[in-house]
Amino acid sequence: MIATRKNDHRLMQVLVGPVISEKATMVADKNEQVVFQVMRDANKLEIKAAVELLFKVEVESVQVVNQKGKAKRFGRFEGRRNHTKKAYVCLKPGQEINFEAEAN
Repeated sequence: MIATRKNDHRLMQVLVGPVISEKATMVADKNEQVVFQVMRDANKLEIKAAVELLFKVEVESVQVVNQKGKAKRFGRFEGRRNHTKKAYVCLKPGQEINFEAEAN
């Protein structure tokens, strides 16, 4: 575990933010998972180490989803939103991340 924490500065930047949506809340209640938006070049080991470092919890597993950006039109101009990457982090039983308490 110590070998993956060589670069704590990098780990502090891996997590972009939590995903707060109806689906993320349903997943959190049903499967004890937390959904984060992460950097596009992050891997599972970095995500696991970053969550353990920032929130002081034990992570059981990480699943990653690459989400394509939506194609949008602005009048006659076509564009695309940025591609994103989400991580579904499964916590070990008894572990919990409370975002309201972390903000204080």
